[in-house]
Amino acid sequence: MRQFKIIVEKHQDGYVAYPLGLKGIIVGQGDTCEEALADVKSAIRFHIETFGEEVLETDSPVLEVFVTEAGVAV
Repeated sequence: MRQFKIIVEKHQDGYVAYPLGLKGIIVGQGDTCEEALADVKSAIRFHIETFGEEVLETDSPVLEVFVTEAGVAV
């Protein structure tokens, strides 16, 4: 069992989830947060089984994740 930090975004048409600390693009989606998490967990397993453990980023693991907003003049 390995722990991953996973970002979950809520959109108008559902949820999107993606992990941090893996090389490559792994995305899960669903109508609920739980569905998106289940989908991304399955995608993570598949990604590691397909490409091997070298996709795991060990040099600089993500310790914490923050979400914030900032105004930017455009």
